[in-house]
Amino acid sequence: MFPFNRSSPRILWLTIPILGVFTARGAAAGVSLDITNAESIKSAASQIAFDLVTFYTGNNTGDTPGNLPDPYYWWEAGAFFGALVNYWSYTGDSIYNDITKQAMIHQAGKKGDFMPENQTYTEGNDDQCFWALSAMIAAERNFPAPTSPTPGWLAMVQAVFNEQAHRWDTSACGGGLRWQIYTWNSGYLYRNSIANGCFFDIASRLARYTGNDTYAKWATKAWDWTHMIGLIGTQYEIFDGVTDVDNCTSHDHNRWSYNAGVWLHGASVMYNYTTEQGSEISSAWRERTDSLLKATSHFFPEDDIMFEPNCEASGKCNVDQLSFKAYLSRWLAEVTQYAPYTYDTIMARLRSTAVAAVAQCLGGDTGTFCGHKWSIGDYDGTTGVGQQMGVLEVLQGLLAADVGGALTSSTGGESKGDSAAGTGDSETKAELPVMHIDNGDRAGAAIVTSLFVGFVAWAVYGMVS
Repeated sequence: MFPFNRSSPRILWLTIPILGVFTARGAAAGVSLDITNAESIKSAASQIAFDLVTFYTGNNTGDTPGNLPDPYYWWEAGAFFGALVNYWSYTGDSIYNDITKQAMIHQAGKKGDFMPENQTYTEGNDDQCFWALSAMIAAERNFPAPTSPTPGWLAMVQAVFNEQAHRWDTSACGGGLRWQIYTWNSGYLYRNSIANGCFFDIASRLARYTGNDTYAKWATKAWDWTHMIGLIGTQYEIFDGVTDVDNCTSHDHNRWSYNAGVWLHGASVMYNYTTEQGSEISSAWRERTDSLLKATSHFFPEDDIMFEPNCEASGKCNVDQLSFKAYLSRWLAEVTQYAPYTYDTIMARLRSTAVAAVAQCLGGDTGTFCGHKWSIGDYDGTTGVGQQMGVLEVLQGLLAADVGGALTSSTGGESKGDSAAGTGDSETKAELPVMHIDNGDRAGAAIVTSLFVGFVAWAVYGMVS
């Protein structure tokens, strides 16, 4: 049973009613929205969030806090709770704070680094990062803090940063983070924009929050490598990734909205951070912010409505890809806070997108669940975490000017940090948390891995034959 009871649930009417369609809750199908009225935006966001949380099962008896059910992967659950932290921050509604706090603490694991035992064997750098990004939102917004001895939100992010900085790999391609952490996971040889972009964004935000320039140097290092390797194009397009196989000389030129969003967001944070450090440094980051923002036009091809070109028109977006527009929406709204001069450009897009997106919210038992194809004018018949989260993020982003920007340790941020988090022996070597691995273990692991690869090759050969 859904765990939240509203004694007086709102009855939300369409601005333009759909006649003859009613839901189990007694409301006309659809969500009412007046984008010029903050209370209307909050009311619409409340309904969208309510429907979003019905997908969550981690607080059911026998389930694991922080888990979303199949087919959703662990990383998307991390993004899910970031959306709920944002919901509280933008609307002031704390109804989901308890499950959010419980989930994030549980999935941070024993070491507070988002490498819990139930995920570590299969998680990648980007998976770990998406949970850390949600913890960073919590730190920047003074979301209710964990109680001791659990590390604070800031310390969790610092642990992830320290571990990932140690994984920076110069064995090929001149540097960069691999997609995967461990050799046995598919994609280990791939160095992609989202893993490196999340690391860049975290480093930028830690620099700004703490004032420690070491983080900024790492952000610059991540930017320089990604630009050098060609994942940031000449027109500031963000391409998906490269592989070790050819020393990262061939590129996957697919462009995804979340890749564009995370690099734009991090650049705007660096612009904000460097504004007091001299015009030359700040102007460089402003130019990058402007160029990346211009490149996001790729995702607004018609009428300023957000679109995922690689898969949306064909209807072949997979479960992960259905959520990408949520992150671009989230990060665009926050860019207006880090670089206020972008407000008019970005808000014009978010307002148009919000109107189109909410018009899709006609599904599910309530008649308010949302679809994905926001630009087509008619409900596309789909429901899911990605679709719901996307509409929530674009809606609450409209309130960016009405709430304070991200805090820092010198402007009221209270989250407890630990600059040495994640620097213990097992953490910095990116080893499994359930054992200490010595040189003999590594040799054994290499043998096991070789045997496993040989077995897979034999099996594939057999199937082909």
